[in-house]
Amino acid sequence: MRKLIGVAILVCMVSMLGFAQETPKPEVYAGYQFARFSNNGVSSNANGWNSAANFYLTRWFGATGDFSGVYSNGASLYTYTFGPTVSTHKQGVSPFAHALFGGAHAGAAGFGINGMAMMFGGGMDLGKQKLAFRAVQFDWLMLHSSGVTLKDNVRITTGLMYRF
Repeated sequence: MRKLIGVAILVCMVSMLGFAQETPKPEVYAGYQFARFSNNGVSSNANGWNSAANFYLTRWFGATGDFSGVYSNGASLYTYTFGPTVSTHKQGVSPFAHALFGGAHAGAAGFGINGMAMMFGGGMDLGKQKLAFRAVQFDWLMLHSSGVTLKDNVRITTGLMYRF
């Protein structure tokens, strides 16, 4: 019985330490995005914007909503994705990784197609003040619409993050 009480006290103490860790405040990000799309050996580049919001449930685990748009030669692609994020917040350097799932809308010359988008990647935020710099974010981007899947796409973003 004493061992059981001792284990219960130990579990409670460890749980209290977990609560003592401060959960990071919500973050919003806005920046520039470069995307490269490849399909059957044909590649194209696009430039645009990226924005995101992160809400942390624990010190290292949270949820991200990501919205972006890129443009090239009269064509556009908008994505809206959501998913889990893991990150560390130490010494002003915050590496992170995420898996984002959602939708995409591609359009050109008055014609549009809706589909699915998935992004897997991560990056590095620098700074521990309210305003931080996203040094780089790399994502592998997969798009699927009307039975066609484009897998060889990447995006790179950089910009500023505000922490509440």
